[in-house]
Amino acid sequence: MSVITVQLGQCGNQIGGQFFSTVIEDAYSKPSQVGVKPHKNQEYIDETLDRFFTQRETTLAKAGTVDARAVMVDMEPKAIAQTCLEAKRSGKWKYPDKQQFCQKRGSGNNWAHGFCVHGPRVRDDVLNMVRREAEKCDNLSGFVCYLSLAGGTGSGVGAFMTEGLRDEYPHSFIMNQVVWPYQTGEVIVQNYNAMLTLSHLYSTSDAIVVMENDSLHKICQQLLNINKISFKAINKVVSHKLASFLQPAQSDNDGYTCSNDLGSMLHHLVPHPEHKLLTLKNIPQMSERAMEFSTYQWHGLLKHLRQMLVADAAMEEGINWDIRAGSATPRGSIRSNRSLANTLILRGKDVEAADVAAFQDKKLYTDWMPPELTLNVMKQPRIFNQYEKSAVLVSNSQSPIGSLENTISRAWTMFSSRAYVHQYKRHGLAEDDFIDSFVALEQVLASYKAL
Repeated sequence: MSVITVQLGQCGNQIGGQFFSTVIEDAYSKPSQVGVKPHKNQEYIDETLDRFFTQRETTLAKAGTVDARAVMVDMEPKAIAQTCLEAKRSGKWKYPDKQQFCQKRGSGNNWAHGFCVHGPRVRDDVLNMVRREAEKCDNLSGFVCYLSLAGGTGSGVGAFMTEGLRDEYPHSFIMNQVVWPYQTGEVIVQNYNAMLTLSHLYSTSDAIVVMENDSLHKICQQLLNINKISFKAINKVVSHKLASFLQPAQSDNDGYTCSNDLGSMLHHLVPHPEHKLLTLKNIPQMSERAMEFSTYQWHGLLKHLRQMLVADAAMEEGINWDIRAGSATPRGSIRSNRSLANTLILRGKDVEAADVAAFQDKKLYTDWMPPELTLNVMKQPRIFNQYEKSAVLVSNSQSPIGSLENTISRAWTMFSSRAYVHQYKRHGLAEDDFIDSFVALEQVLASYKAL
């Protein structure tokens, strides 16, 4: 089941490039590190290549003979050129030829410029490139779109092209991976851009995977011990999370083994159209130096991962252990993080021995979800990214409430005084469009608070 990625804007292209590098490094890990039999290891490699790459040779697949199943879009050429160059230099993979679209002028961090001006101009060219990639797939599972919420091209053109994908491929799954900007601010109009992007994606995408720059920064600083944190370091953390979610794994339900293709996972994780926001929590996370001296047991890993879910913690360090599943404040509001559905993916040694019963606790989930539909467990005995044991929890929960509430509040404060609105109106966006976006996201916020 092949997946086509659409990389939009500077952020989207940089994350996409790092994701493919992470995937190919994992697939071609040294046989002594992967911990499975040779034929199982080859099956994993073959499935990875079929899912994310197109082979350029008909001979036995090997490093350096594959093209990424990707379309690259940016209104400026720098990010695309740099990402393509780094991929080619790796000698392990590259981007397909003539599957890049760029212009000489960006969107100036203006969502309306990307959505109303650049989007309609580039739509046909980009969709033609997507069609060429789709024709290479024997079985298309869907699309993964990478973009940032803060800028103009990634958010504006990204939202427009997601609508275009939905029109052209109405029966394919579309998952957007979005990067939430720093709360301290990256650009002055980032809250406008984020609000407009999310409201439009909600009507067309099947799921939106949320990554917050503030949380990613803390992981780099506190767990990976990086002194000077660059966007490249942050992109590596994002790619590790995504790869641990999207790399091959299997579930065994009633004796029937199925793979974690994009469609089956989103079918479980998004059972209701009012709830499409997904978050990823993975464990362990550490520097390469610390990895050499660390050992883990499944009991300890899963205990920490469960509390990360309950307390809505981005990492295993500094978890609030006082919060209990189903606990409430004296005023009656829910303190613990409640979920609609979760997918737990375990990778590494002794996965069959891992006890996941704690994630089936009814207190973790909203009352109206049938218990048998709340948790999906998938396993892969192969070691992932050099971690002997690792786990990722993909959760449709209340986790995004804080960031969503903050973005809406700040955007409304600006909009109430009509700050910078004229810059958006100049490119064809009306004040009613802002109001419609506010209403749509307020409904999303209310739906998550009601879980």
